[in-house]
Formats: sequence, C-alpha cells, structure tokens
Amino acid sequence: MKTIPLNTFYKLLILVLVGNLVSCDKTATPVKNYSNILWYSEAANNWNEALPIGNGRIGGMLFGGVENDRIQLNEETVWAGEPGNNITKDYFNEVEAIRKLLFDGNYEEAQNLALEVFPKSTPENTNYGVPYQTVGNLNLHFEGVNNFENYKRVLDIENAISTVTYTAKGVNYKREYFVSFTDQVMVIRLSADRSKQLNFEVSMDMPQKKHNISTENGLLKLTGKSGDHENKTGKIKFETLVYPKLTGGELVQNDTSLSVKNADEVLLFVSIGTNFKSYNDLSGSAEKIAQNHLEKSQSKPFYELKQAHVSDYKNLYDRVSLQLGDDDTNSVLPTDKRLENFATTEDLSLVSLYFQFGRYLLISSSRPGGQPANLQGIWNDKLSPPWDSKYTVNINTEMNYWPAEVTNLSELHQPLFSMLEDLSVTGQESAQKMYHARGWNIHHNTDIWRVTGMIDGGFYGFWPMGGAWLTQHIWQHYLFTGDKEFLKKYYPVLKGKAQFYADVLREEPEHNWLVVAPSMSPENKYINSVGVSYGTTMDNQLVFDVFSNVINASKILDIDTEFADSIAVLKKRLPPMQIGKYGQLQEWIKDWDDPGSKHRHISHLYGLHPSAQVSPFKNPELFKAAEQTLEFRGDVSTGWSMGWKVNFWARMLNGNRAYKLIKTQLTLVEDGTESGGTYPNLFDAHPPFQIDGNFGCTAGIAEMLIQSHNEALHLLPALPDNWSNGEVKGLKARGAFEVDLNWNNNTLNTLKIKSELGGNLRLRTTEVLVDENGNELTKASGENENEFYQTPDIKTPLISSEANIKPLQLPEYHIYDVSTEKGKTYEFHAQN
Repeated sequence: MKTIPLNTFYKLLILVLVGNLVSCDKTATPVKNYSNILWYSEAANNWNEALPIGNGRIGGMLFGGVENDRIQLNEETVWAGEPGNNITKDYFNEVEAIRKLLFDGNYEEAQNLALEVFPKSTPENTNYGVPYQTVGNLNLHFEGVNNFENYKRVLDIENAISTVTYTAKGVNYKREYFVSFTDQVMVIRLSADRSKQLNFEVSMDMPQKKHNISTENGLLKLTGKSGDHENKTGKIKFETLVYPKLTGGELVQNDTSLSVKNADEVLLFVSIGTNFKSYNDLSGSAEKIAQNHLEKSQSKPFYELKQAHVSDYKNLYDRVSLQLGDDDTNSVLPTDKRLENFATTEDLSLVSLYFQFGRYLLISSSRPGGQPANLQGIWNDKLSPPWDSKYTVNINTEMNYWPAEVTNLSELHQPLFSMLEDLSVTGQESAQKMYHARGWNIHHNTDIWRVTGMIDGGFYGFWPMGGAWLTQHIWQHYLFTGDKEFLKKYYPVLKGKAQFYADVLREEPEHNWLVVAPSMSPENKYINSVGVSYGTTMDNQLVFDVFSNVINASKILDIDTEFADSIAVLKKRLPPMQIGKYGQLQEWIKDWDDPGSKHRHISHLYGLHPSAQVSPFKNPELFKAAEQTLEFRGDVSTGWSMGWKVNFWARMLNGNRAYKLIKTQLTLVEDGTESGGTYPNLFDAHPPFQIDGNFGCTAGIAEMLIQSHNEALHLLPALPDNWSNGEVKGLKARGAFEVDLNWNNNTLNTLKIKSELGGNLRLRTTEVLVDENGNELTKASGENENEFYQTPDIKTPLISSEANIKPLQLPEYHIYDVSTEKGKTYEFHAQN
C-alpha cells in the first residue's frame, strides 16, 4: 500500500476543510493567508492548548471540543479583595536601620533585619497583593456526537475570530467565536449545512464559592462575588448573562441550564458586568452593565456584529505586516506540529506568525479605558494563579508594553498610563510612611487596588524602583508620538517620581556617590542569601533616566526650571557604570558578580535595553562589557527572560544570536513541563504561562529590523543571516516616523518613511541610499538636531584594572540626514 507524505496529507486535508468551511457558510471567504492563522487538527486537551480571544475587558479560552466545548471566561476587573493599600505603619526607622547596616558593610545582618521587618509569609494584618480570578466556564454539551471527521480548530489573528468545523453523520458543523470591543459582548455562532441539526445544552460552572447559577426569561445567569484574600474581603460583584438567539427549533429552560432543540442556527451572546468603577470605587452595577451590553447587541444581525468587530480590530492589527522569506509551505501544518518541527526546520513564517500573535494578544488584552494587561494578559482559569497574575513591575508589566509603540499600537499603552496616575496617588503613602519622602513610590508588585507597599517579603520585595521603570513608558510614548498635551498631562507623575528619589538618595561611604538604599538587583543575590543592597547598577540607571526625563520635559513644557536644575545637580552625583574584573558590566556597586550565574534577571543591562545608556557608538567599552555579561548568563532560561535576551542581542547588533534566542524560545513545551519555551497555543512558558515572553519577543523581532535611538533610525541593525529576504510595513520609530522596508540577499532594497511630525530624519545603514533620481542622500554631520534623538550624557565608566576589554568592531555605516515635512512620505532605495 502506498503511503502519502505527511506534508501532502495535510495539504489535502486543508483543501477538504476549506471546502467544508465554504459549504457550511456560503458567504464566508476561505482563508488564504496562513501566516496569520493558528490551527489544530484536535480539540484542546488542556488550558495551554486552548485558544485566546478577548476585547481588552472580556477574555475567553476556547477548547473547541466536539461533544463538550468549554469556553473559560475572564473579566479584567474580577480580582479578590477590596479597596485599600497594604501599608500598615511607618517603617522609616526600620528602613534607616537597614541602610546603616548596609553602609557599615554588615550585609547579612541587613538582610536578616529586612526579613524580620517584612517576613516572607504574610502577617494577618497585612497583605502581599490579591489574585486575579476567573469568572468560570461556559459549557456546551452536544449529545451523541461520537463519530466525526474533518475536524479543524482555527484562530484567525488577522480578524480576531476563532472557528471550529467538523463533519458528523454527513452534516457539516461550524462554530465561530469572537469578543467584540464595539459591542462589548462575546458572540458564538453555531450553524450547520442542514436544517434542524443543532441540539445541545448550555450550562455554566464556577470554582468561586460565592456564586449562583439560574435561568429566567430564556437567559442563563451566573452571579457571584470575588474571593477573600489575606486580610481583604472579596467585594467585586460580577454577573454573566448568556442569551441564546435561535433560528428555528426550540429553547427549553431548565433550573440551571438551557437546552436547544432542532435549531438551524444559534447565536450565543455572553455579557459580563462588574461593580468595579475604579481602584477605590465599587459603586457600579454588575447587573445593569451586563444587561445593557446584552440588550444593545442581541437585536443586531450576526454579520453586522461580526463586521463591526472585524473593522474595529483590523484598524489596529493591519497597521503592521511582516513577511520573512518566501517559503510558506510549513504553514499547511498544524501550529503545534510547526512548533515541534521548528528546531530542525527553517520555518520563518512561524516567526512572522509569532510576532503578529504578540500584537494580537496586546490588542485583545489592553484597550483604552480598561485595565493594563496583567501577568497573563486577561486569561486565567484559576482563583489563585501563579504569582497571583498581578502586575510584577520589576520587568514583567513593562515588558508587556514594549511592543506598543514600535509595532504601531500606541493607544493600547493608555491603560498603563491610567494605572500610573492611580499609583502616583496611592504611592504617596508608601513614599511618606516608609521613606519620609515627597512624591510617590511603588515596590516590585501591585494589583487592581494599586497597592504600593512591600510585597513578597524583605528579599524579593525590597526594591523601591517600580515607579522609576514604569514612568519610562510615559517618556517613551512622548518620544514616539511627540504629543506635548500627553506629556503635560503626565508631567506631574514624572515629577512625583523624581521628587521621591531626590529625597531618598543618600551618600554611600566609599565614593560619596548618591545611591538608593536599601534596594536590590531584582530577585538576585550577591553573597550567600543576601539580596538587599545599595547603589545597584540598575537602580543608578533608573534614577538617571527618571531625572533626565523630568529635566527634558521641564524644558519642552517650559515649566519647573528650578526643580529641574536641582535634580540636574543630583544627577551628576549618581554612580557611574562599572566594568568588573571579568570584563563584565557590574551588577552591584562592588565587584561581586559571579560569572557562573545563569540568573533569569539581567537587570543591570536595563541601560542597554530598554534604555539607551549603553551604546556601541558612544561608549564601546560598556557595550563590550554588556556583551560579556550576556555571554556569562547564557541563552536558555525562563520564557520571559529569553524574550528579553532577544532584545538584548538585537541591541548588541547581533541578529544571529537574537534569532538563536527566538529559536530557543519557540521550543515546544507541554503542559506541566518545567522548562521555558512555548506551549502548543503559542503562549509563553515561564513556566507556567506568563504573557510577557510573548510581548517581549514581538518587541525583540521589531528591534532586529529597526532601532531608533543612538541619534538615528538604524535600518536592519540585527538581521540574521537566515532572514535573507523579507518585508516589513508600518513599524514606528521615535520622532513619529512610520517605516516600510524590504530587503533581498540580506541587503536593504527599498525604504519608505512617512513623517508624522516633520523634522530631521537621520538614517544609519550599511547601504548607500539614493533618492528617486538616483542621487545619494546628504551625509550627516554633527549631532542630530531632532529633539527625539538626543543621547544621554552618562558618566565615564569605571573599569577594573583586571578587566580585559576587547576592541569593538562595527560594520561601516552610512549616515544620512533628510529634512522632512509633517505628513509627507519619502521613498529611497539602496544603490545597486
């Protein structure tokens, strides 16, 4: 008997399935672009195989079972607990005591005191933040569907629609799922190509103790209240309404479920409301919100709902496209099979898919007016998820938003800025009671109640730098957009952060540098089990950026000159970066680095990425030291750490190493595996699932294609050898430039740039660029006059006498200046 090659089999299968799609819905257009498709030949067996959909507020994980279909639900404001901060008293004396121990060199005693004052386990009268919680499951049960064929489960990220299709007893069935931002409901359409074929039961279940499930007037209703946690009582009220709209057939109402009999088509509307209005206001009506959204949507035809959803979504998604290579043959394989083969198969279209999947997740989990994407976006099936699925702000929350500006999704940044406004209020209590400082402060974690005190005890939690990192997003948004009204609105948040550090900085005993103490280099230790420290490299880099941002904003807005001058004086007294005896960029104020450490956090390279303090053009010694640090730490790590390393190696201008990290991150791991990589549904595996790895890798791929710091827009700065041909459209650069470019044989071919603000466009490239008349562009000279491309004035680094710094070798770059006008588009090409 002849065997059919596997690739041929899957191609034939797709032809059959596409035919079934058309026969099941004659108005549907068959999907042709598989680079925007996740698809599977089986239903999900576990949560990390289910497919995510969302509109920023409502999330669903789709399992796609034939006989039993589970849709796991979330709503972004359903968290345990109630309003209130987590600071119970004035801790200033204890902080001073720990600081003195550190400055006296008694590091272990300082750590022991920190753990005594802030224990790892939570005392009854405090809390370490609350968990984000599921709102249960919507279940569809189809009786008697034992034998079926032609099964296919799809997530079309180009339109944000998921489908399940299969054939049973000669009938072609189809389900479509989406969550509409326009109509604020989840919509599920069930159809068949023969009449009277839809027979199923609709039910719900919920792990939360405080809940009730009932039916009335053809509706399935789940009401409940979020959980208690530590010293907080659960006070989020939520209501989920499920309304089946039938074409033909009969709806039977049971006590806690609904049954559909012999219907031709069914639309299921899922509407969720909560009483949450803000971090300190729970006066909303869950019932009214759920009912209002349902009433406004249920009378609309399906295709009107679908068209509004797709149009709204594509307005965001379609801004950027990426094609790597010309071979798309692997896309005919199921996505899990592609992931399994990726280590040995050159499947560049999977890289493009993974890049766009990150953008899809951001659109689906972070919309203006809502909450920021948390540790799992908006998708979580537990009452006590890992790390509570909170906002961990010593890397993870920030990484969630790295793709926002560069991949042309700027407005999706807004929920993070809104949270910063809240934190600048609640963080005043932390600043005052713990540090006797002005301004505001947050440590390494927060939640929906915007808590700002210590979380996770005196080791992980003693890091008063969360606000310093978060506020960089305000400044970066300004650099990408040039929006002065935005900068004016959020200037008080920036200033409050600078005021805090102006009051907190202390002279360290050896050099009289001004440092933050106590603090730590996130989650790492330097001797024995000691993490608490002072003047860590990351802290110094962060305070440098906080002060620089306020000084620059003051100048741009022409306000607060006196305050800006005062922090400029403090800025000059910050410690310089240091190169240690192994040639590494030091992590600590002393040369304590362990070259054998493979720690997941590489926090002291914040100055390389996402900041721009470490430059191959301005300080090559620091650049080489950062490279040595990366070599010591290695590649394999947790999922999010590998995502950060993609960005690091892109900034190192090493595309091959960045791509190696992408290949390492795109290693298939199954549910329960204890290694970093990617789950079958393309979720990042820390493990377990953390969404920051997805977002970090998407940003890293963009960083390989364009970089817009170091005074210029750098074209293809880190292009891997394997990415010989490709095209990207719609990426954004600082200074509000929109960039399209393509390349052949690893060489830039054409470049198209839209200038949204005007101003000088400085280009850095390895190719000679000419205009439409064949004339070479004007060579650049001097500093870039564009205000969005100024480089930081960092101190000369201190270099250990034992360090062996190898010379830096860079390609020969051509640097050009182009004077641009607002709203105009410019096209150039490389000279043949």
